[in-house]
Amino acid sequence: MKKLFKIMRDRLSAGEDLVLVTVIASSGATPRGAGARMLVGAGGRLCGTIGGGSVEYRSEHIAAERLEKRASLVHDFSLTKDDVQNLGMICGGAVNVYFHFIPAGDGNAIAVADEALRRFAAGESFWLVSDLAGDGRLSLVNRDDCPEWLSAHLNAHPQRVNEGGRDVFVEQMNSSGRVYIFGGGHVAQALEPVLTGVGFRCVVMDDRSEFAKRELFPGAEEIKLIDFNRIADSVTITGEDYVCVMTRGHAFDTVVQAQVLPMHPYYIGVIGSRAKAAGVRQQLIENYGISEADCDQVTTPIGLDIKAETPAEIAISIAAQLIEVRAGRAAK
Repeated sequence: MKKLFKIMRDRLSAGEDLVLVTVIASSGATPRGAGARMLVGAGGRLCGTIGGGSVEYRSEHIAAERLEKRASLVHDFSLTKDDVQNLGMICGGAVNVYFHFIPAGDGNAIAVADEALRRFAAGESFWLVSDLAGDGRLSLVNRDDCPEWLSAHLNAHPQRVNEGGRDVFVEQMNSSGRVYIFGGGHVAQALEPVLTGVGFRCVVMDDRSEFAKRELFPGAEEIKLIDFNRIADSVTITGEDYVCVMTRGHAFDTVVQAQVLPMHPYYIGVIGSRAKAAGVRQQLIENYGISEADCDQVTTPIGLDIKAETPAEIAISIAAQLIEVRAGRAAK
């Protein structure tokens, strides 16, 4: 979405009309769910996707019509048997798509895009709200400045909200949650670019200066040289965050877990074998007073079981698990 906001701001400022195409609801076997977006200009699709196939093809044509008519539209697609076969699916579905016409120079849209980019850069949580009943006006909200009627709908699940005569689509654009990677070794070096590439914001930490270098983690939000025995001096981990523990030894893994578990991150995964995990668990309970319930929150071995062996393969398995966890979080 950062790329979409930047292109939207720049094209509107340059005097171009645009159509922001958004899937606002879907059911059955559809290529993308609610929240999928693409931006369309006079020359066609500029960025984003709503899943390809017949729905996206037809949506590009409808967007071109909206540019000519200078008006917004909500359109319902029902996927026929032929559509489904073209998409490689086994059953049909329905997709509700909002075509939001945004005129060149639209001050509100440009301001929203600017503010969204600022909030992305600042790592703030926020939601994009599209007014479907009115003129399609865009706005940004967070939990502190949200209208009371909308506050119950501020979660990770994109949704259409009809309440009190209002009809809006609300979607979380950014979560303040970060991935804290403890240990800067080979697996971490393979993991960070994969996670960054799928939208996670990574903070990498090590207690060795040679493993806490920007050149090793070019996409990380932060790289920190820390004392593993004093984690709270360097970072504050919240219930929004993910933690991956992959230090250079069992002793440091244990020390890190003992400090992080009471912070109750959303997810914590630890590299290593099940045999190692059993020993570490016993130490956490007996030596550090960590409860059984807190120990149960640890995923170890970290990553999906894809028989990974190399650092690159292990990184893929971990990234896949975090994607799965994030998707489950969004569905709640």
